[in-house]
Amino acid sequence: MAYQGGYYQDPNQPYYGNQYPQQPGFNPNYPPQQPGYPPQQPGYPPQGGYPPQSGYPPQGGYPPQGPGFNPAYPPQQGYPPQPGFVQPPTMPTGYGSAYDAESVKGFDFNDQSIRRGFIRKVYSILTLQLLLTAGLISLFLFHQPTQLWVKSHPEMFWIALGVMIVALITLACCGEVRRKAPMNFILLILYTASQGFMLAVTAANFKSNEVIMAVGITAAVCLGLTLFAFQTKWDFTVMGGILFVAVLILMLFGLIAIFIPGKTISLVYASAGALLFSIYLVYDTQLMMGGEHKYSISPEEYIFAALNLYIDIVNIFLYILTIIGATRD
Repeated sequence: MAYQGGYYQDPNQPYYGNQYPQQPGFNPNYPPQQPGYPPQQPGYPPQGGYPPQSGYPPQGGYPPQGPGFNPAYPPQQGYPPQPGFVQPPTMPTGYGSAYDAESVKGFDFNDQSIRRGFIRKVYSILTLQLLLTAGLISLFLFHQPTQLWVKSHPEMFWIALGVMIVALITLACCGEVRRKAPMNFILLILYTASQGFMLAVTAANFKSNEVIMAVGITAAVCLGLTLFAFQTKWDFTVMGGILFVAVLILMLFGLIAIFIPGKTISLVYASAGALLFSIYLVYDTQLMMGGEHKYSISPEEYIFAALNLYIDIVNIFLYILTIIGATRD
């Protein structure tokens, strides 16, 4: 009997069953063959790697690594940012309304491109309003049949006055309406047409040269005041309360002037009104500009900004026309 691998084996006896001699380095647990284990097929595993398992790779991409890391890629929730990671900017939604340097769609209103675009939009709307008003005044001033028709239908003036008041109150008090197209443009057209009709009826009572002179003076005054508002360091946006009180005083003075007719009181009243609305024009222009001024108006309020400037210009024109008519009476 010979010694074989730690036990004695008779060389004359054959091996039976699975009682084979243990070889040096033999691991009896490797690999554990399971019942029904499929045999290896030719060409297995498939070329190109195994198919990805369910849930792999993780949704949202891999976490940022070192080489080739994109610093603008947002990290996974709870994943610590790598050195040099830059958090991408978030974009807030919604608008503000009127008022100190609010952000609009992720950009500050102080941004030059947004401010220039807003100002261009306001002045484009204002130009169309003034052209419509000038066309109505010219029609009533130089077309005789139109003058006669208006004089024979005085009720049209009161209809226009009612439409103007309703449209003005709606645009001034209903913020959602004036910020929603096309209703804001419809109301602005109604207001401009009714105001232009009333101005045309008023201008028809003056001579054509007086109206043309008033238009020229108004254009020069408004241009000068606009340039002054753009370049001055004085902040007129803090004068809102003072200007409101001044308007109330002017209205009270106008009621008194009704019962004290005369050229002198008409000149004083018209001069005070022209001065007050000239300051209002600077005030509204700086509200539209924003920037370094304390108060500003949201770029969403382009209809409201154009309406304010139009009212200022119309009042300046009316008071200047009154001054010219009083001096030539």
